[in-house]
Amino acid sequence: MRYITGRPQTREETLTVIERVGERWREFGYSWWSFVELASGELVGAGCIQNLRRTEAPSPDPGCPLEVGWRLRRDRWRQGLASEAAVAMAGFAFGPLAAPQLYAVCRPENTASAAVMRRLGMDDLGLDTWYGQSLQTFRTTAERWKARAGSQPEPLKPSTPPAACSES
Repeated sequence: MRYITGRPQTREETLTVIERVGERWREFGYSWWSFVELASGELVGAGCIQNLRRTEAPSPDPGCPLEVGWRLRRDRWRQGLASEAAVAMAGFAFGPLAAPQLYAVCRPENTASAAVMRRLGMDDLGLDTWYGQSLQTFRTTAERWKARAGSQPEPLKPSTPPAACSES
């Protein structure tokens, strides 16, 4: 949570988020997952496929592209879990959801997440406004993602993220 809210959520905030996640799964067919360590059964993080949005509005903007995102407990950082989870979630986005592209965003100072995005083969598009903040923006395409299974493709040329997604 260090780079998302800067603090743990309260019980009430957590219950609100759980309800909202359930609603989004029912409405869109994608949202947040819990990351549970198989050996211990412990909750170690969470990740999502969701639509980006330009503002801090709590509702998704289906006109904006999909993003992959993750949060991990601090004691699980630097163990490859973010990469492992992101690969699985991207497979869901590019498989059953048939997404043409997938974004990932992070605060510029979150160099660890940016490194994961680069290891995933995502291209750094620079800073852009998402969630009402200036965030480092990364992108890959379904074609490129699927090609990575057999070879390392040429980097995509940076493009301007879609300006057509609604502002609310």
